[in-house]
Amino acid sequence: MRKVFIAVVAALTIAGSVLAVPGKADAHWRGGAVAAGVLGGIAAGAIIAGAAAPYYAPPPPPPGYYAPAPVYYGPACRWVRERWWDGYAWRVRRVQVC
Repeated sequence: MRKVFIAVVAALTIAGSVLAVPGKADAHWRGGAVAAGVLGGIAAGAIIAGAAAPYYAPPPPPPGYYAPAPVYYGPACRWVRERWWDGYAWRVRRVQVC
């Protein structure tokens, strides 16, 4: 049904543009005819695009309950600085202690 509607609107638009040819081609001011034509074309394009656009349903709402964050049990590990002798000088390195 949508394709038929779009085809009919396109045919009517082309037929209307063929029939609406002005009789005289001059560049005089006609009291806003050009502005009215531009605004009418924008309005017609918006109406046709709105009718042809697909409808997307909104996403479902989020669940009402969220599971708690996971908890890990075990020894608490930490990083400590440790001094050690490498044979030439004292050095410092970080070591994980659990």
